[in-house]
Amino acid sequence: MRIDIITCLPRLLDSPFSDSILRRAQQKGLVEVNIHDLRKYSTDKHQRIDDYAFGGGAGMVMMIEPIANCIRDLQSQRTYDEVIYMSPDGEQFTQSMANQLSLYKNIIILCGHYKGVDERVRQHFITREISIGDYVLSGGELAAAVVSDAIIRLQPGVLSDETSALTDSFQDDLVAPPVYTRPADFEGMKVPDILLSGHEKKIEDWRFNQAVERTKSRRPNLLK
Repeated sequence: MRIDIITCLPRLLDSPFSDSILRRAQQKGLVEVNIHDLRKYSTDKHQRIDDYAFGGGAGMVMMIEPIANCIRDLQSQRTYDEVIYMSPDGEQFTQSMANQLSLYKNIIILCGHYKGVDERVRQHFITREISIGDYVLSGGELAAAVVSDAIIRLQPGVLSDETSALTDSFQDDLVAPPVYTRPADFEGMKVPDILLSGHEKKIEDWRFNQAVERTKSRRPNLLK
């Protein structure tokens, strides 16, 4: 899988892809992540990528020309399944959406900034708009990293135990059940006996029931 991220602040994305699971996925050749500096696609001698909004108002707007130049350059080299724009008013990102996107081969993610992008970008170049929540960030870089992480960890071979991703919260519209590790007794706080029983079916049933109860109390909106 290949993910191309377009941003005006590429250094913001250095850290998320330089450690842990995302770093190992790239080292193994399971995914390729490329960060593109939008300023390199500006035709302005000062590499400007934003300007004042027509009609006035506070804040700057990302210009269409550098974005169009970058997207067209990438699309001239390969076919993309989606060109995604990270936006607060986009479709809410969910585990189901991550599952779907993880099946794609090539995607572009455009990070917004300032007051957003020229509307013509959204009308003519973007195929999907995604939001990670009902709040506003300084830019789309952190949101792009969130989406990328959720997608990459689902790629075959990325996790040492591939069944781990299948038992994550939200995969079956339930949050995950409680988990415990050693010691079995810490200052009188004990691990439930069922988890120490070795009875696989009973443990599986206990975990399911715990997931249902936890979802009811914490995220009832998930229950259909």
